Amino acid sequence: MSSPERGSDRRTLIADSAIDLVAAAGLRGLTHRAVDGAAGLPAGSTSYYFRTRTALIGACYARLAELDLGDFDGGAVPAPAAAVDRDAAAAAVAALLYRWLTAGRSRQLARFELSLEAARNPELATELHRAGQGSRDRAAAILAALGAARPAESAELLVAWADGLLYDRLAGALARTRPAPDPAELTAVARRMIDAALA
Repeated sequence: MSSPERGSDRRTLIADSAIDLVAAAGLRGLTHRAVDGAAGLPAGSTSYYFRTRTALIGACYARLAELDLGDFDGGAVPAPAAAVDRDAAAAAVAALLYRWLTAGRSRQLARFELSLEAARNPELATELHRAGQGSRDRAAAILAALGAARPAESAELLVAWADGLLYDRLAGALARTRPAPDPAELTAVARRMIDAALA
């Protein structure tokens, strides 16, 4: 394996470990030394690849976007051409939400925590915007395939509603008392969101 590939693999390992730390301990737990330990790397490795905390957080945004888009492209949501009707699109969006409420729960918690940091740090705003644009582009393509007159505008609403649902279920006031995520209920909610976005 070439040196650039090793560096790329190590950057991914560092970003994944940092995301896990943020999900578990919040931003207070995100230090270069803590990431080194969590990743099983020699001391100083994280600071070698990401000199500043801002750079490390930016790497987290990029990795979160990569993983979330992998969920889109991995079959949880249909490709635009496959979204032939609203029921199929709702089922696919529900599958994505279910994944993010279960197997991807920690990742979404980290994403919310890191998003708040970007609201306070203008240096991170560009990275956050870049990270969030991919999901909006995919949502717009799906809505366009379903006949949306203004797919980009509709996608903004759909993504905002999905984010609100995820936040409510993962970190909202009633999150600890809610029942386990239910695919059928999520499908019904997703259908309502799609209908509203297309209205």
